[in-house]
Amino acid sequence: MANKGGRPNILLITCDQWRGDSLSAVGHPVVKTPNTDALAREGVLFRRHYAGAAPCSPARACLYTGLHQANNRVCRNGTPMDDRHDNIARAARRVGYDPTLFGYTDVSPDPRNRAPGDPFLRTYEGVLPGFTTRQLLPEHQKAWLSWLAARGIDSSAGFPDIHRPADRDAPEVSNAVPVYAKDETPAAFLAGEFLRWLGEQDAGEPWFAHVSFLSPHPPFIVPAPFNTMYDPAEGPAYRRAASLQDEAASHPFLAYHLAHHQKKSSFVPGASGKVGDWSEEGFRTIRALYYGMISEVDSQLGRIWQGIRAAGAWDDTVVILTSDHAEMMGDHFMLGKGGWFDGSYHIPLIIRDPRRGRAAGTAVDRFSEAVDIMPTLLDLIGAPAQPHLDGRSLGPFLDGETPASWRDAAHWAYDFRSVAEGATEAHFGLGSRALNLAVIRTEMVKYVHFAGGLPPLLYDLANDPGETRNLADDPAWLPVRLEFAERLLALRAEQLDQSLALSELTDAGAVGHFARLP
Repeated sequence: MANKGGRPNILLITCDQWRGDSLSAVGHPVVKTPNTDALAREGVLFRRHYAGAAPCSPARACLYTGLHQANNRVCRNGTPMDDRHDNIARAARRVGYDPTLFGYTDVSPDPRNRAPGDPFLRTYEGVLPGFTTRQLLPEHQKAWLSWLAARGIDSSAGFPDIHRPADRDAPEVSNAVPVYAKDETPAAFLAGEFLRWLGEQDAGEPWFAHVSFLSPHPPFIVPAPFNTMYDPAEGPAYRRAASLQDEAASHPFLAYHLAHHQKKSSFVPGASGKVGDWSEEGFRTIRALYYGMISEVDSQLGRIWQGIRAAGAWDDTVVILTSDHAEMMGDHFMLGKGGWFDGSYHIPLIIRDPRRGRAAGTAVDRFSEAVDIMPTLLDLIGAPAQPHLDGRSLGPFLDGETPASWRDAAHWAYDFRSVAEGATEAHFGLGSRALNLAVIRTEMVKYVHFAGGLPPLLYDLANDPGETRNLADDPAWLPVRLEFAERLLALRAEQLDQSLALSELTDAGAVGHFARLP
C-alpha cells in the first residue's frame, strides 16, 4: 500500500566513526558487511564521501544543517549550535513528517535561549531541534544499561566499565568478550526500539526516523562471534611514518596531538598510557575488534531491513546510511579522529530510493560531502530548495545523472581550540580563533592550511596516498601550493554565510532568497 500523498518513509542511519574504506561493498580485503552491501545493490554507493569536520558534534552539525563549519560554527564537542540555523528535522516537520530520534545527535543547545541554571547546558549531548525523541541513548547509555538489568545482566558497572571484558584478568588488549551477548549490544537494543516503534505506525502514513548508532565507536570490545571474526594478522598495511617519533616530528600539531590527545583509556577502559605505546600486535588486535564491531552493527542493519520488509514498507522507504566521521585505526600511530588525514574523514554513504531505480546498484566516484545530506533530504521529501546551503542535492546521481559543474574536490575543517581549559591555546601561544585548519582534497593533491601560522601541508596523493611526505616547502611544488591556497580562499569567499546575502530589499519588498528563522 503506497503512502498517503505519495511521500516516502525516510530512514536516516548514522553509524558513529565508520571508515569509508571498511565495508566489503567498496572492496575492503577483510571486512564483510553483507547487509550494507545488500543496500548498496538496491541504491547508490558514494565512494568518495567525506565528513565536514570532527569530532562528533562538529561533524553532525555539517550533516544536519547543510552548512560547513565556517558557517554553522560548531567547533568542538560542546560548542552550542546557533538556534537560527535550519536543520533536517525542522525541514521535515514543515512538510508534515514527525521526525523521530533513536540514539543521539550530539547537538549542544543555544545557551542564549536558556536560563543559566538549565540542566540542558551541562552536556553537549543535546537533541537537534525538531526531533521527537523516542529513545535517547547518549554516551552514558543508561537506557540500555537498565534494559540489560531487566534481562538479568549485571550492568551496575555503568559506562564505560560495562565495556570491559567479563574476564577481569584478560590482557589490556584482547578479544575477550563483555558481559553482554550479541543480541544485547547497544546496537541491538536501539534496533529493537526502532522496530517496536515501526510496528506502531499507521499503514500508509509516511514516517521519518533517524537511527543513530554509537557503534563502531570505542570502547573497542564486541561479543562473540564478532570478537574472533577477524584475524589481527590480516588487513592492509598501516599508513604512517617509520616511527612514532618521526610522526610527531613531522608537524607541530601532530607532536601536540600525539602527546596530549591519544590516551589509551579513551579507547580501552582501564588502560593506562598513550596509544603510541601499544605494539604492532596491540594495534592489530584493536583493529580486528573494530572490524568485528562493524560486522556487529551490520547484522543489526540486516535486522532493520527485514523488519521494514515484514511491515510491508520497504518499497515506500528511502534509506540513507552514513557516518558522522571516521576512525584513524592505527594509521599515523593514532586512534580516534581529528587533524587532516583521510582516515578521520572518509566515510560511507549509501542512498536507496525505491522511486528512482535507474541507478540502483551503481557507485559514484565524484566527491560528495556531509553538507550534501540536508539538501538531498529536502529534494527527496519534496521540501523547498534552500540555496544558501553549502551542500548540493545528490538526487541527480540517484537517477544515473551527473550534475553540471559538480565539485572536483572534498573540503573539511578541524578546530582544535580548548575554550573551557585553554590548554591548546597555552601550548601554541595562540588565541582560540587561530586554532583551526582547512583542507581541500582532490584526487591527486591534498592541501592543509592553518589559520594561526602553523606550517601548511601539501601531499602528492598520486605517489604518496599515505600522506607521509609534506611537499609544502618543496620549490617544485610551490605553484601547486599557491593554487590550492587560492582555491581555499575562493571557496571561503563563495561560501560565507548566505542566509541573507541572497536577498535584497527593493521598492517591491524583499526579493531573492532568505533563510527564515525556525
